[in-house]
Amino acid sequence: MNYENRGGFRPSGPRNMHMGPREMHKATCADCKQETEVPFKPSGDRPVYCRECYQNHRPKRY
Repeated sequence: MNYENRGGFRPSGPRNMHMGPREMHKATCADCKQETEVPFKPSGDRPVYCRECYQNHRPKRY
């Protein structure tokens, strides 16, 4: 079977294996108001949290 030509086939492994370092953007945490860096450009219409505060807002896994 030729997997190279199948639609939707994606090789397994780390997603960012061939990507360089991510560009980080400065943001202010919506909870603690400290400056943090995130790997996306904040749009301003959704809250951004630092790593510590994000743990409190992350959906619980069952």
